[in-house]
Amino acid sequence: MPNFKSDRVSEDIRRELSAMLRELKDPRITPMLTVVRCSITNDLSSCKAYISSLEGFDKAKDGCEGLKHASGLIRREIADRLHLRKAPEFKFIPDDGVEHSAHIQELMDKINEKTVKE
Repeated sequence: MPNFKSDRVSEDIRRELSAMLRELKDPRITPMLTVVRCSITNDLSSCKAYISSLEGFDKAKDGCEGLKHASGLIRREIADRLHLRKAPEFKFIPDDGVEHSAHIQELMDKINEKTVKE
């Protein structure tokens, strides 16, 4: 049976976390970071946030370290903004999905160029 509350809270956390990335002052957290997705447990006690960077996977790793350092502030802000009784514990995971999709797009552009020339 699907749990719609956890899906809704997960999407709300993703939206608020994306907004908070612009407000945090840690130099490791660059404006090029994006929250790809969040997955939350059914009891809302733990949340995995997948973080990607347009600058590369190494910047995403650095950003995750900065977010890990600010996790207490993030938990408090998420609880206040979403009116949660208990905020989940966050685990920030670097994701190379944006970089991977850019690579695939480059390959497809090369294929299209070859077919147009022929």
